[in-house]
Amino acid sequence: MAGCCVAGPLLQAPAQAQLMAAAGTEAGSAASTTTTLDAPRPHSQLALLNASDGSPAEGQPFRFAITPERRALLNTIRYAEGTWARGENLGYRIMFGGGLMPHLERHPDRVIYSGGYASAAAGAYQFMPFTWARASRSLQLPGFGPDVQDQAAIFLIQRRGALPLADQGAFTPELAARLAPEWASFPTLAGRSFYGQPVKRYGALKAFYERNLAELRAIAGMVPVVAELPSCEPADSLRCRLERLDRLGPRSVAQSR
Repeated sequence: MAGCCVAGPLLQAPAQAQLMAAAGTEAGSAASTTTTLDAPRPHSQLALLNASDGSPAEGQPFRFAITPERRALLNTIRYAEGTWARGENLGYRIMFGGGLMPHLERHPDRVIYSGGYASAAAGAYQFMPFTWARASRSLQLPGFGPDVQDQAAIFLIQRRGALPLADQGAFTPELAARLAPEWASFPTLAGRSFYGQPVKRYGALKAFYERNLAELRAIAGMVPVVAELPSCEPADSLRCRLERLDRLGPRSVAQSR
Protein backbone atom coordinates (compact mmCIF):
# COMPACT_ATOMS: atom_id res chain seq x y z
CA MET A 1 0.00 0.00 0.00
CA ALA A 2 1.21 3.44 -0.92
CA GLY A 3 3.65 4.89 1.56
CA CYS A 4 2.71 2.22 4.07
CA CYS A 5 4.91 0.28 6.45
CA VAL A 6 2.11 -1.54 8.28
CA ALA A 7 0.07 -3.77 6.05
CA GLY A 8 -1.73 -7.06 6.19
CA PRO A 9 -4.00 -9.20 4.01
CA LEU A 10 -6.21 -6.51 2.52
CA LEU A 11 -9.40 -8.48 1.91
CA GLN A 12 -10.55 -11.14 4.31
CA ALA A 13 -13.16 -13.64 3.05
CA PRO A 14 -16.19 -11.79 4.54
CA ALA A 15 -14.92 -8.51 3.13
CA GLN A 16 -14.50 -10.10 -0.30
CA ALA A 17 -18.08 -11.31 -0.17
CA GLN A 18 -19.22 -7.81 0.81
CA LEU A 19 -17.26 -6.28 -2.06
CA MET A 20 -18.59 -8.70 -4.65
CA ALA A 21 -22.14 -8.24 -3.41
CA ALA A 22 -21.80 -4.48 -3.64
CA ALA A 23 -20.33 -4.79 -7.12
CA GLY A 24 -23.25 -6.92 -8.19
CA THR A 25 -25.73 -4.43 -6.76
CA GLU A 26 -24.13 -1.49 -8.53
CA ALA A 27 -23.88 -3.42 -11.78
CA GLY A 28 -27.53 -4.39 -11.52
CA SER A 29 -28.60 -0.80 -10.89
CA ALA A 30 -26.62 0.42 -13.88
CA ALA A 31 -28.06 -2.28 -16.12
CA SER A 32 -31.59 -1.19 -15.25
CA THR A 33 -31.02 2.39 -16.45
CA THR A 34 -28.72 2.02 -19.44
CA THR A 35 -27.73 -0.52 -22.05
CA THR A 36 -24.34 -2.19 -22.13
CA LEU A 37 -23.37 -0.23 -25.24
CA ASP A 38 -24.24 3.12 -23.64
CA ALA A 39 -22.55 2.45 -20.28
CA PRO A 40 -19.28 4.33 -19.76
CA ARG A 41 -16.15 2.26 -19.51
CA PRO A 42 -14.68 1.76 -16.04
CA HIS A 43 -11.46 3.65 -15.41
CA SER A 44 -9.52 0.38 -15.63
CA GLN A 45 -10.16 0.46 -19.41
CA LEU A 46 -9.42 4.14 -20.10
CA ALA A 47 -6.17 4.98 -21.89
CA LEU A 48 -4.96 7.09 -24.81
CA LEU A 49 -2.40 6.30 -27.47
CA ASN A 50 0.39 8.82 -28.14
CA ALA A 51 -0.60 10.94 -25.13
CA SER A 52 1.87 13.26 -23.41
CA ASP A 53 2.22 14.72 -19.93
CA GLY A 54 1.55 18.39 -19.25
CA SER A 55 -1.12 20.96 -18.49
CA PRO A 56 -4.39 20.41 -20.38
CA ALA A 57 -4.71 24.19 -20.79
CA GLU A 58 -2.79 27.32 -19.87
CA GLY A 59 -2.99 28.00 -16.16
CA GLN A 60 -4.24 24.48 -15.38
CA PRO A 61 -2.43 22.06 -13.02
CA PHE A 62 -0.01 19.52 -14.45
CA ARG A 63 -1.56 16.19 -15.37
CA PHE A 64 -0.01 12.85 -16.25
CA ALA A 65 -1.18 11.19 -19.46
CA ILE A 66 -2.83 7.80 -19.03
CA THR A 67 -1.42 5.55 -21.75
CA PRO A 68 -2.15 1.81 -22.12
CA GLU A 69 1.25 1.06 -20.56
CA ARG A 70 0.59 3.25 -17.53
CA ARG A 71 -2.99 2.04 -17.15
CA ALA A 72 -1.81 -1.57 -17.23
CA LEU A 73 0.61 -0.83 -14.40
CA LEU A 74 -2.07 0.99 -12.42
CA ASN A 75 -4.37 -2.00 -12.86
CA THR A 76 -1.58 -4.35 -11.79
CA ILE A 77 -1.09 -2.32 -8.60
CA ARG A 78 -4.81 -2.67 -7.90
CA TYR A 79 -4.56 -6.40 -8.52
CA ALA A 80 -1.63 -6.68 -6.11
CA GLU A 81 -3.26 -4.52 -3.44
CA GLY A 82 -6.56 -6.43 -3.53
CA THR A 83 -8.64 -3.58 -4.99
CA TRP A 84 -9.02 -4.85 -8.54
CA ALA A 85 -12.72 -5.64 -8.00
CA ARG A 86 -12.95 -7.15 -11.52
CA GLY A 87 -11.85 -3.80 -12.93
CA GLU A 88 -14.92 -1.95 -11.68
CA ASN A 89 -14.75 1.58 -10.26
CA LEU A 90 -15.92 0.16 -6.95
CA GLY A 91 -12.25 -0.57 -6.25
CA TYR A 92 -11.61 3.14 -5.74
CA ARG A 93 -13.81 3.04 -2.64
CA ILE A 94 -12.06 0.21 -0.79
CA MET A 95 -10.51 0.86 2.60
CA PHE A 96 -8.00 -1.35 4.39
CA GLY A 97 -9.76 -4.52 5.49
CA GLY A 98 -12.22 -4.48 2.57
CA GLY A 99 -14.83 -1.99 3.80
CA LEU A 100 -16.19 0.62 1.41
CA MET A 101 -16.02 4.40 1.73
CA PRO A 102 -19.47 6.04 1.65
CA HIS A 103 -18.19 8.78 -0.70
CA LEU A 104 -15.10 9.97 -2.55
CA GLU A 105 -15.08 13.59 -1.45
CA ARG A 106 -11.85 13.15 0.52
CA HIS A 107 -9.47 10.54 1.89
CA PRO A 108 -11.29 8.97 4.86
CA ASP A 109 -8.15 9.15 7.09
CA ARG A 110 -9.58 6.45 9.32
CA VAL A 111 -7.58 3.70 11.02
CA ILE A 112 -9.10 0.24 10.47
CA TYR A 113 -8.24 -2.81 12.56
CA SER A 114 -8.43 -6.05 10.59
CA GLY A 115 -6.71 -9.43 10.70
CA GLY A 116 -4.33 -8.39 13.45
CA TYR A 117 -3.20 -5.28 11.58
CA ALA A 118 -4.12 -1.60 11.72
CA SER A 119 -3.96 0.79 8.77
CA ALA A 120 -5.57 3.94 7.40
CA ALA A 121 -4.86 2.98 3.77
CA ALA A 122 -7.70 3.73 1.36
CA GLY A 123 -8.57 3.85 -2.31
CA ALA A 124 -7.63 1.82 -5.36
CA TYR A 125 -3.92 2.25 -4.60
CA GLN A 126 -4.28 2.06 -0.81
CA PHE A 127 -2.95 5.54 -0.07
CA MET A 128 -1.89 6.28 3.48
CA PRO A 129 -3.14 9.72 4.64
CA PHE A 130 0.30 11.36 4.71
CA THR A 131 1.18 9.95 1.27
CA TRP A 132 -2.12 11.15 -0.15
CA ALA A 133 -1.62 14.60 1.34
CA ARG A 134 1.78 14.95 -0.34
CA ALA A 135 0.56 13.73 -3.74
CA SER A 136 -2.67 15.74 -3.76
CA ARG A 137 -0.87 18.90 -2.64
CA SER A 138 1.86 18.50 -5.27
CA LEU A 139 -0.62 17.97 -8.11
CA GLN A 140 -3.40 20.22 -6.72
CA LEU A 141 -5.86 17.34 -6.79
CA PRO A 142 -9.44 17.98 -5.67
CA GLY A 143 -11.46 15.30 -3.89
CA PHE A 144 -10.63 11.59 -3.89
CA GLY A 145 -12.32 10.37 -7.06
CA PRO A 146 -10.97 7.81 -9.56
CA ASP A 147 -9.26 10.37 -11.82
CA VAL A 148 -7.31 12.00 -9.01
CA GLN A 149 -6.40 8.64 -7.45
CA ASP A 150 -4.92 7.62 -10.82
CA GLN A 151 -2.93 10.85 -11.00
CA ALA A 152 -1.59 10.44 -7.46
CA ALA A 153 -0.53 6.85 -8.16
CA ILE A 154 1.46 7.91 -11.24
CA PHE A 155 3.01 10.68 -9.14
CA LEU A 156 4.23 8.04 -6.68
CA ILE A 157 5.53 5.87 -9.54
CA GLN A 158 7.48 8.86 -10.84
CA ARG A 159 8.86 9.65 -7.36
CA ARG A 160 10.29 6.14 -7.22
CA GLY A 161 12.06 6.69 -10.55
CA ALA A 162 9.95 3.99 -12.18
CA LEU A 163 7.94 5.97 -14.75
CA PRO A 164 10.48 5.55 -17.60
CA LEU A 165 10.47 1.81 -16.94
CA ALA A 166 6.67 1.78 -16.87
CA ASP A 167 6.52 3.56 -20.23
CA GLN A 168 8.55 0.79 -21.87
CA GLY A 169 5.54 -1.51 -21.70
CA ALA A 170 7.28 -4.40 -19.94
CA PHE A 171 6.73 -5.60 -16.38
CA THR A 172 10.28 -6.39 -15.32
CA PRO A 173 11.71 -7.47 -11.95
CA GLU A 174 13.45 -4.07 -11.80
CA LEU A 175 10.13 -2.22 -12.22
CA ALA A 176 8.49 -4.29 -9.48
CA ALA A 177 11.46 -3.73 -7.16
CA ARG A 178 11.38 0.04 -7.72
CA LEU A 179 7.76 0.09 -6.56
CA ALA A 180 8.17 -2.37 -3.68
CA PRO A 181 8.96 0.42 -1.14
CA GLU A 182 5.75 2.16 -2.19
CA TRP A 183 3.41 -0.84 -2.39
CA ALA A 184 4.07 -3.59 0.14
CA SER A 185 2.41 -6.19 -2.10
CA PHE A 186 5.09 -5.77 -4.81
CA PRO A 187 8.14 -8.07 -4.59
CA THR A 188 11.73 -6.92 -4.30
CA LEU A 189 14.42 -8.51 -6.48
CA ALA A 190 14.68 -11.16 -3.77
CA GLY A 191 10.97 -11.92 -4.23
CA ARG A 192 9.95 -10.64 -0.79
CA SER A 193 7.92 -7.66 0.41
CA PHE A 194 10.03 -4.60 1.21
CA TYR A 195 8.25 -4.54 4.58
CA GLY A 196 8.27 -8.28 5.27
CA GLN A 197 4.53 -8.59 4.69
CA PRO A 198 2.30 -10.62 2.32
CA VAL A 199 3.45 -10.17 -1.27
CA LYS A 200 2.24 -11.13 -4.74
CA ARG A 201 4.47 -13.42 -6.78
CA TYR A 202 6.30 -11.69 -9.62
CA GLY A 203 5.08 -14.25 -12.15
CA ALA A 204 1.44 -13.62 -11.26
CA LEU A 205 1.86 -9.84 -11.55
CA LYS A 206 3.68 -10.13 -14.88
CA ALA A 207 0.97 -12.39 -16.33
CA PHE A 208 -1.79 -10.02 -15.20
CA TYR A 209 0.08 -6.99 -16.58
CA GLU A 210 0.75 -8.51 -20.00
CA ARG A 211 -2.81 -9.73 -20.45
CA ASN A 212 -4.20 -6.38 -19.35
CA LEU A 213 -1.84 -4.37 -21.56
CA ALA A 214 -2.82 -6.37 -24.64
CA GLU A 215 -6.50 -5.67 -23.96
CA LEU A 216 -5.87 -1.95 -23.34
CA ARG A 217 -3.84 -1.53 -26.51
CA ALA A 218 -6.62 -3.18 -28.49
CA ILE A 219 -9.23 -0.87 -26.93
CA ALA A 220 -7.16 2.31 -27.34
CA GLY A 221 -6.24 1.49 -30.92
CA MET A 222 -9.71 0.23 -31.81
CA VAL A 223 -8.10 -2.99 -33.02
CA PRO A 224 -10.21 -6.12 -32.49
CA VAL A 225 -8.51 -8.97 -30.67
CA VAL A 226 -8.57 -11.89 -33.12
CA ALA A 227 -7.74 -15.39 -31.93
CA GLU A 228 -5.06 -17.02 -34.06
CA LEU A 229 -6.31 -20.15 -35.79
CA PRO A 230 -4.26 -23.29 -35.17
CA SER A 231 -2.05 -24.36 -38.07
CA CYS A 232 -3.15 -27.31 -40.11
CA GLU A 233 -1.57 -30.63 -39.18
CA PRO A 234 -0.01 -32.66 -40.70
CA ALA A 235 1.34 -29.89 -42.94
CA ASP A 236 2.04 -32.16 -45.96
CA SER A 237 -1.40 -33.75 -46.01
CA LEU A 238 -3.70 -33.19 -48.99
CA ARG A 239 -6.24 -31.37 -46.79
CA CYS A 240 -3.62 -28.90 -45.51
CA ARG A 241 -2.23 -28.27 -48.98
CA LEU A 242 -5.72 -27.56 -50.31
CA GLU A 243 -6.36 -25.16 -47.40
CA ARG A 244 -3.16 -23.25 -48.20
CA LEU A 245 -4.12 -22.98 -51.86
CA ASP A 246 -7.58 -21.82 -50.86
CA ARG A 247 -6.11 -18.99 -48.73
CA LEU A 248 -3.96 -17.86 -51.70
CA GLY A 249 -7.07 -17.38 -53.82
CA PRO A 250 -7.66 -18.15 -57.51
CA ARG A 251 -4.67 -17.72 -59.83
CA SER A 252 -5.02 -15.43 -62.82
CA VAL A 253 -4.94 -16.79 -66.36
CA ALA A 254 -1.54 -15.23 -66.92
CA GLN A 255 -0.12 -16.89 -63.80
CA SER A 256 -1.47 -20.32 -64.77
CA ARG A 257 0.39 -20.36 -68.13
